[in-house]
Amino acid sequence: MTTHAYVVQGMHCQNCVATLTGKVSQVPGVSGVDIDLPTGRMEITGADPVVDAAIRQIIEESGYTLT
Repeated sequence: MTTHAYVVQGMHCQNCVATLTGKVSQVPGVSGVDIDLPTGRMEITGADPVVDAAIRQIIEESGYTLT
């Protein structure tokens, strides 16, 4: 298991967190998603390698910015 960290901008509420968590959780290899709303930090736990391109695509298609 490995942990990948991202910083996501544009989330404003717990609904944003829940929506993004649900979508990212569906990526093959992802076993856990933890998002801290105030900082925008998203940690993904999963089998190595988690498909980074798929994570980025989900974040951007959901209307958020990956920094």
